[in-house]
Amino acid sequence: MKAFMDNDFLLCGDAAKTLYHSFAAPMPVIDYHCHINPEDIALDRRFDNLARLWLGGDHYKWRLMRANGEDERVITGAESSDRDKFLAFARTLPKAIGNPVYHWAHLELRRYFDCELILSPDTADEIWRHCNQRLDGLSAREIIRRSRVEAIATTDDPADSLEWHKSIAADKSFATKVVPAFRPDRAMNIEKPDFAAYLAKLGEAAGIPVKSLDDLFAALENRISFFDAAGCRASDHGLDYVPFADAAKAPGLFKKALGGEALSFGEIEAYKTALLLFLGRAYAKRGWVMQLHYGTQRNVNTAMFDRLGPDTGFDAIGSRECGYNITALLDRLEQTGELPKTILYSLNPNDDAMLATICGCFMAGGITGKIQHGSAWWFNDTKQGMETQLSSLASRGLLGGFVGMLTDSRSLLSYTRHEYFRRILCNLLGAWVENGEYPADIPALGAMVRDISYNNALKYFGF
Repeated sequence: MKAFMDNDFLLCGDAAKTLYHSFAAPMPVIDYHCHINPEDIALDRRFDNLARLWLGGDHYKWRLMRANGEDERVITGAESSDRDKFLAFARTLPKAIGNPVYHWAHLELRRYFDCELILSPDTADEIWRHCNQRLDGLSAREIIRRSRVEAIATTDDPADSLEWHKSIAADKSFATKVVPAFRPDRAMNIEKPDFAAYLAKLGEAAGIPVKSLDDLFAALENRISFFDAAGCRASDHGLDYVPFADAAKAPGLFKKALGGEALSFGEIEAYKTALLLFLGRAYAKRGWVMQLHYGTQRNVNTAMFDRLGPDTGFDAIGSRECGYNITALLDRLEQTGELPKTILYSLNPNDDAMLATICGCFMAGGITGKIQHGSAWWFNDTKQGMETQLSSLASRGLLGGFVGMLTDSRSLLSYTRHEYFRRILCNLLGAWVENGEYPADIPALGAMVRDISYNNALKYFGF
């Protein structure tokens, strides 16, 4: 029986152990997609207690606590003490066998608090005292330094002033590069009730009143240039599914929506297609990476959405098929030589094989892995999910060109996910070696591990 989470956690053979300890573990982190608040980094935020740092905003943990029957007041309630929230999580975690949160939580305790206790109701008081005593030296920037993060790309609205990014860039005492990523979802969502109000905000930021689709394009072009000057090298789109339709009537449909008229499903798709094509071309001009995250059902519990708002743990995997739309979108851009580097992520793991094969249709000379099958994310960044995504990519594409793991989190402690991913990657490669499916060429495999862990992302995004 192996010890729980020992030095060789998740590593089952000599090849895997060598690949991880000698090649993966020493590599820094490129966090090319996350939801960390740049203000926290700029102000070097400190936390009053363990619960504020460990549970605040972490809907992965909140979902488990709800599944355990904990009352919402000890999950997100303002009337509940932080200690009560921590105790609720301590009651929950022992039941989470097989869930990655069980591993992540204990990696976080070990890597940031030097605490090897196993969280349970019996150990909760001791862990609470131990970790709170170490919080003084654990500010936002110190967590990032300890995690050896070289570059962070946050997720930012086009109308954002980027004031916190400017503040961080001006502070030469902080070595980590923090850049924005362009997230134009609100400009995309023409069907939302706040669409017109958002366009006014965007137009004000760009200095261009938005009265037509051409005005919107000009405003977005202005903001893309503004983001580019701030170091932005990637966009990110959060889509329920990837649309594609005849976009010829999009200018008229835009005016129709601004006039307060409701659009049909097909008209909404036409507008979104026009905007995606415009943005893809704008990204390609600047060498940016276009990230398309899709396959979600968002805010499915209306009562809880009305109570708590978005991003609080009430989203689910969607199953709308859009493979033909993805290929049509990429093909349209490719026809005119305006297809940017693109990463395709589906929240539905049933899309893995499809995405891996689509990627292979749009590669380009001079760019390793121009179109990427994105890493297992959100509900898939589990041991099984990562193994499935890696195996699918390896069997249908070029694993050695993969840009590796992303954090995709609002929690500063989530950098342990990179360790988790690297251990799983090395174990998978090591198993193929042990099984005689790949030569025991440790230098070549080690170089591949370094590339997937760090080098590929550094080169691909241009950080």
